Amino acid sequence: MECTNKFSRKFKDVSLEELRDKLAEFAKLRNWDKYHSPRNLLLALVGEVGELSEIFQWKGEVERGLPNWSNDDKKHLEEEISDVLLYLVQLADVCGLDLGQAALSKIVKNAQKYPLLD
Repeated sequence: MECTNKFSRKFKDVSLEELRDKLAEFAKLRNWDKYHSPRNLLLALVGEVGELSEIFQWKGEVERGLPNWSNDDKKHLEEEISDVLLYLVQLADVCGLDLGQAALSKIVKNAQKYPLLD
């Protein structure tokens, strides 16, 4: 399904499986598999979360949708969020985990742990 976002670019829904497969192929073609241990991927993920955090570090609270941000700032944010997602997908893959199913299971668990209030 193709959609258009606020930046007037088209995008399609992408599954975690598709991301996983593309990342695996990307790493294999570059012979990077030998470096992609769970530990190394986790450390890379932590580094990327740090870079993502840095974007917000001195901004205080920001409005939902980031209406006061420039397109360049939004693009930078998009890139850093993507880095975090991609390392997370790779980490789950090398650990043999189904990230999508794990996330759905966690939502169910959280719903039981935090029931609706009356």
